[in-house]
Amino acid sequence: MQVTNDEVARLSPGERLALIEQLWDSLDDEQVELTAAQQAELERRLGSLDRDRARAVSWATLRQELERRCSTG
Repeated sequence: MQVTNDEVARLSPGERLALIEQLWDSLDDEQVELTAAQQAELERRLGSLDRDRARAVSWATLRQELERRCSTG
């Protein structure tokens, strides 16, 4: 199926984003090749997530802290 630029241009921005999402979701992980830089960044972020998870706070705790700070300032 070939979609012309004119056909794409007639779609609303929301429709174009939905089409992009549909196309992206149709790909398996193995079909999307990462560059070496992208792979390194992914590994860095996953490592950071694992290290920082122990310091994470729940949304309820964060919300209480924010409400406390806003009510005293």
